[in-house]
Amino acid sequence: MADQPDTAKNSSEEPAAEQEQERRQDWMDDLQICLSFLTRIPVPGGPAVNNPSLAEASRFFPVVGILLGAIAVFVLVGAQTLGIPQSAAILLALLSITLISGGLHEDGLADTADGLGGGFDKERSLEIMLDSRIGSFGVLALIFCVGLKWAGLGSLPEHGAALALFGAIVASRGVLPIFMRYVPPAKEDGLSAGAGQPEFDRAIVSAGITLIVLFFISGFWASLLIIAATAVVTGLFIWRVRRKIGGQTGDILGAVQQISEVTIILMAAAAGAV
Repeated sequence: MADQPDTAKNSSEEPAAEQEQERRQDWMDDLQICLSFLTRIPVPGGPAVNNPSLAEASRFFPVVGILLGAIAVFVLVGAQTLGIPQSAAILLALLSITLISGGLHEDGLADTADGLGGGFDKERSLEIMLDSRIGSFGVLALIFCVGLKWAGLGSLPEHGAALALFGAIVASRGVLPIFMRYVPPAKEDGLSAGAGQPEFDRAIVSAGITLIVLFFISGFWASLLIIAATAVVTGLFIWRVRRKIGGQTGDILGAVQQISEVTIILMAAAAGAV
């Protein structure tokens, strides 16, 4: 009989623990998860939920993009104010985002280029993507990617380059939940499979924030041009990926972000949208 109070106490604690385990992520959890995944910015304490879901948190990808874009613009404008040539200031801004993000998407682009370029079938392509070493296709992809961003931004006036860079950083991250939802994983394990596929409302929120930022920066017609071009380019890329390996991986999503960013910058420059 003496053990009954302890038993009752334990039984009352178990539902509370289960409720905490099942607590749904709120917006603050989503923001913390996105910051932890997309950047190297420290998140004090980490997410409050026990099993954080990147798919659920993905609605805030463009919000983190706004933070990253603001940092890039600060570096760009600050360098220009100090008298640094615009071409060098642009490279410093691109470098700052690469450092803050830990080269997450650039690594995905390089691995994807090596896998698609060097693999003759799905198994070999996925094997190459898992290799930590970088090959010639990966090096060339990074060179052309940075070069195209630099050339596109360099063709714009100072204020235009800042706005185009900001918009590209935000929008290229805001489109990722759409691909996560509608393009199935290429394999049963790995980052993409573990992250899961976002619910429709999560993808729509991300897309909505992205559209608002683009329309505010570029205007209606220029934004339509940017959206159409990005949809065509990334659509063709995903079509090729699905034929090659059957779906997306974490590396593929990184490549989509980089390809989208390049496309948005070039279209903004071509349209004189900013």
